[in-house]
Amino acid sequence: MRYISTRGQAPALSFEEVVLTGLAPDGGLYVPETYPQMSKEEIADLAGLPYHEVAFRVMRPYVGDCIDETTLRDILKKTYASFNHDAVAPLKQLDNNHFLLELFHGPTLAFKDVALQLLGRLLDHFLIKRGERGVIMGATSGDTGSAAIEGCKPCEQVDIYILHPHNRVSEVQRRQMTCVLAPNVHNLAIEGDFDDCQAMVKASFGDQSFLNGQRLIAVNSINWARIMAQIVYYFTSAVALGSPHREVSFSVPSANFGDVFAGYVARKMGLPIKQLIVATNANDILHRTLHSNDFSKKKLEPTLAPSMDIVVSSNFERLLFDLYQQDGKAVAALLEDFQNQATQLDPKAWSKAQEVFASLAVDDATILKVITDAFKRTGELLDPHTATGYLAAEKCATDSSTPVITLATAHPAKFEEAIIKAGFPEGASLPEHMSDLLEREERYTLLPADLKAVQSHLAEVQSK
Repeated sequence: MRYISTRGQAPALSFEEVVLTGLAPDGGLYVPETYPQMSKEEIADLAGLPYHEVAFRVMRPYVGDCIDETTLRDILKKTYASFNHDAVAPLKQLDNNHFLLELFHGPTLAFKDVALQLLGRLLDHFLIKRGERGVIMGATSGDTGSAAIEGCKPCEQVDIYILHPHNRVSEVQRRQMTCVLAPNVHNLAIEGDFDDCQAMVKASFGDQSFLNGQRLIAVNSINWARIMAQIVYYFTSAVALGSPHREVSFSVPSANFGDVFAGYVARKMGLPIKQLIVATNANDILHRTLHSNDFSKKKLEPTLAPSMDIVVSSNFERLLFDLYQQDGKAVAALLEDFQNQATQLDPKAWSKAQEVFASLAVDDATILKVITDAFKRTGELLDPHTATGYLAAEKCATDSSTPVITLATAHPAKFEEAIIKAGFPEGASLPEHMSDLLEREERYTLLPADLKAVQSHLAEVQSK
């Protein structure tokens, strides 16, 4: 398996090289040259298998010969042994044909654990093999940072720097990052928003000279391994509901588009997915693009679903590359226009997207109402992000006979403000292993949203 850039100007890489590289040198994101296919028989054979074995069968073609089968199976078993539910990603039935896929049973109570617990192990495996040390630089709107830190803090060969927007993540989200005092963990609170953090990370991958030859590694969903790991739970949940013998649909709370793009890849691999429903908050660029072909920026609006407070959706580029038939120059031109003015997708490309995707944008008042109503109807307390997906599933599903699976992307205890505002004054209890989180010591560095200041800080710390 070889990987190519969505901008078309970077050399093709192996899986190992892609994991260690992150962003392509031409500014693009890596995708497989072709997507492996699974037959109906191969998909049906996944039924009843442990999660780590399904993961092995789904991921194996993407890894190729970069990791031998025995080692890959061992890595996957260790990865998912850290989850507090044997199913890893269990399904719950909400009504006749609406299901909830719980993706918050990992160490930091968010879906990103599914990929980042694996990525940390892959990085350590490859760096030890090469005799190298790596520097991770990532941006987070809330959950990626804590999941990346949790996945990488035991790594022998990695130093990790996570940028988060100061005072724009929930207290639980912040403390899950800043209370990790491991010597290789560095939290940077940036006086700006998530897009500022993400832009500085991208710029740093474009020019890594500030690190004096040390390898810079991405853990954001620009890293293909993140997407690869997320493909797996689309297969496990769909097979549990009868695939490949019946179609299923998914409703996905989405901002950076990585999670729902994994579903798109599962569909390209042969999983019979009828619809992929994209749920957004008031920062609705994905909804506007998919619904109205309005691919334009608007000012970021802080919301009760802060992990989705994103204006520039990085992984959408991977979908564009596919919709534009792998024309990297056309994708680069479109994204350049997007940076400077309101624009639209090519009509043929947009029409292709509409064959698969539906979307809905949900404001804060509606999020609170959905949390309350869903609890009354189902007994499930939803976090504000999952609430957007729950409503989108009900509003956008086109066929009542097709099961729809809403991805529950985080535990409600991570978003106490929204839960209390929705009419639950006691909030949601943190699990036992996090019960003292709000009393733990914090450690982070406050920096301006200035690329030189951030890079100088990294260079100074790494030189010690």
